[in-house]
Amino acid sequence: MVGPVRTLSVPLASRGVKRPGRSGQAVGRPRSSGLESRLIEPIKKTRIAEEIGDRIRLLILEGTFASGRPLPSERALAQRFGVSRGSIRDALRMLETIGLLDTRHGQGTFVQELDVGRLVAPLASVLTYRHDLQAELMDVRRILEPAVARVAAARMTDDDLAALERILDTQRRKRKSGQSAILEDTAFHAVLARATRNRVLVSIMATLNDLLVESRTLTLKQKGRPERSIKGHEAVIAALRRRDEDDAARAMLEHIDQIAVLIGS
Repeated sequence: MVGPVRTLSVPLASRGVKRPGRSGQAVGRPRSSGLESRLIEPIKKTRIAEEIGDRIRLLILEGTFASGRPLPSERALAQRFGVSRGSIRDALRMLETIGLLDTRHGQGTFVQELDVGRLVAPLASVLTYRHDLQAELMDVRRILEPAVARVAAARMTDDDLAALERILDTQRRKRKSGQSAILEDTAFHAVLARATRNRVLVSIMATLNDLLVESRTLTLKQKGRPERSIKGHEAVIAALRRRDEDDAARAMLEHIDQIAVLIGS
């Protein structure tokens, strides 16, 4: 690994990499500031690949490495970070594994569009077969979803309530005809989250719903599960109509507890 360099690096562009002059000072050093300056500099920690991966990930999140655009070459990155190309390669491989990068043969390594679904899909598959993780996910629902119902009761509009009632009506029709209502079960909780008018909660609930898709597919086939789901949603909506925050939270917790009993969590 190349030794530490005292000066900050330049932005990743068409400019050349800094080279020390005879006096030991960098020559031809363009100005650089902000997050990029702090992140694209020689690595000093022992866990080289992990540190490089963390810095590249942050540069992707803040937009220095834009979605759909190729990263600089391994050689250029190795020069910027002051490490070997092997360390760069290991870091890129880790980021590709979690879905942030896409290596295209003969073209380079490209930044992937950030997609929560792509990131949670492997965990969702694991949850289907790991009973202990299903139980822990149910704990997360017990903590989060009653709070969502409480906030929704205070902030929801008549349109939000009408949307929930339409979903419930569709659930009833599908149950009578023997059809799966997994989409409606998921939509109910998504609409409830949107009724909070809190974008962070909406994103968290979207991720949680993604994790629950496979388990819902299995559990909604269990005898009595669709009916329990409908009754739970009915109780939540009844509390929402009254704008009763405490009852909405209580109804949601009871709904989740009933589901937990059915699946043994």
